[in-house]
Amino acid sequence: MRRLSALLQAGSFRVAHDQLEAIVDANPKFVEGLRLFAGTKQALGDAGAAETLLRRALQLEPAWTPTLTTLGELLLNSGRSAEAESLLQRAVSGSPPYPRAALLLARYYNDLGKPAQALEVAAPLCMSGKADAELDAQHIAALNALGRQNDAVAGYRGIVAAAPDNLAAAHSLAIALNMANQHDEAARVAQHVLARGYKSAALYNTHARSLIAQGALESAESALRDCLTLDPRLIDAQNNLAQLIWMRTGDIAQATDAFDRALQTFDNDDALWAARAAILQGAGDARAAYACLAPRVTRAQAPPMLLVRAALAALEFDSATALMLAERALHSLPDNAAARAVLVAAQLGIGDARGALPHCDTLLANAPDDQYLIALKTTAWRLLGDERYTQLCDYKNLVVPVQLDTSPPWPDLASFFADLRLSLNPLHNPHGHPLLFQSLRRGTETTQDLTRNADPAIQALFRSFAAPIRDYLKIMGQGSDPLRRRNRGTWRFNGSWSVRLRTMGHHANHVHPRGWISSACYVELPDIMNDARREDGVLTFGRPSIITTPALGAEYVVRPEVGMLVLFPSYFWHGTVPFSSDQARLTVAFDAVPDR
Repeated sequence: MRRLSALLQAGSFRVAHDQLEAIVDANPKFVEGLRLFAGTKQALGDAGAAETLLRRALQLEPAWTPTLTTLGELLLNSGRSAEAESLLQRAVSGSPPYPRAALLLARYYNDLGKPAQALEVAAPLCMSGKADAELDAQHIAALNALGRQNDAVAGYRGIVAAAPDNLAAAHSLAIALNMANQHDEAARVAQHVLARGYKSAALYNTHARSLIAQGALESAESALRDCLTLDPRLIDAQNNLAQLIWMRTGDIAQATDAFDRALQTFDNDDALWAARAAILQGAGDARAAYACLAPRVTRAQAPPMLLVRAALAALEFDSATALMLAERALHSLPDNAAARAVLVAAQLGIGDARGALPHCDTLLANAPDDQYLIALKTTAWRLLGDERYTQLCDYKNLVVPVQLDTSPPWPDLASFFADLRLSLNPLHNPHGHPLLFQSLRRGTETTQDLTRNADPAIQALFRSFAAPIRDYLKIMGQGSDPLRRRNRGTWRFNGSWSVRLRTMGHHANHVHPRGWISSACYVELPDIMNDARREDGVLTFGRPSIITTPALGAEYVVRPEVGMLVLFPSYFWHGTVPFSSDQARLTVAFDAVPDR
């Protein structure tokens, strides 16, 4: 069996399949043999045969937790979440509890936005110090979603203090530190664990995350290559490596090379194919993203999430195809929010706003604060001429530009912003390319959370935002709509960054799904933007990022000025107009959310 496990790890599924077939034929009641044989069937694309084998194994031994877990995972991937959840719960509560089941269930709950349930599943194993890094990561993610980042760090510090030789726990401490934005210490902890000889793909990936946050991109790239040497199928590492190579080269072939090499061995790995397509789309080539998935989504048993990924690509150029794919995915996954959200966007694309509204209501019932979903609903209202659109998208009163005050010890705003430019510009690679999956075109975006940057000018800038935000909350007032009902008078930053656009640079239209109040602060602007007769570089509101029938344009414009901070609801579609100049357009932005 060890030899067979090695074959499966190496991706030699056909060889393992044939050997296991012989073993199972000779030993038809060998439960573990049936389970592993099912795994080879699934890897070779025959999910139906895999399910039959697993159900046969479960009949032979109903309490065998590995079989419960493997069948639960297969059902999750095929959209039968209710039965999958029941099987995984049985595996988690088995004797002994099966860690893989806890991982799958915790990840499932986190993905559903149910961190409290994820925490309940993960905490017993994680706090005993017996979980692996993947399960610990889900435990930490649940605590993070509940606003308990410090609890996660404290908990894993305690485990490491009690067992200094528990290097797996030290790895998990590094994960917790990264999640709490304590990247310097996370890097030190990860490096220490690596130096002691504990080298796993997951640890290299964790180390790379902290290095990326520190801006040590060359070292991060090296760590990610080490990671993928050990595990070419680790999607997070593949994504991060592609991102770094794209930022350095702007060459999509180089950025996807590691994916291509992995797919030579794991050609049937739908997750790898989907992630590769996402990179292509993130680099601006939605048609190539769709083309790489098209042969796979024609299969009758194509995984629902592969259909969703293909639909997301098709949304950019063919709403009808996106709708067909989304309907197939939703048929298999009736409760899946991602499939339903793509369906809504596709319906807006073909002009069926009225048909989209019930799906919007279903989505918002489960995620009432998702700003993208709110934007989809307001777009449907706008297409229908519904007055609720103008109430919720009251640009004149809810887009608020303010001129910042001078921050001490600077004597005036000009000297303050001069120093601020000196602090921000080195954070941008002058020869870099835009981040993947972001709205900016022809420019660069910082990778660090600027609120944690110790530079005095940057810290002073964020302090200067406090008074305008408090004033904005007063202007907003109280109410029952998605914006005002969250206004308790308190707030906190939820991500911050800087963008430096060069000539013809702009932001594609977008919203901030996890925000509440979004912003743009103008630090440096090209001279051409002083010409009131031109629209170069202006901030626009109202034009969706998705195709709509009929097409919808911008409805409101703000002309930026240096020292201006613009605040607006995160569900407002917003973008900028390209500008032509040798001078840069430098901004700082943040999202704010209600403080807990």
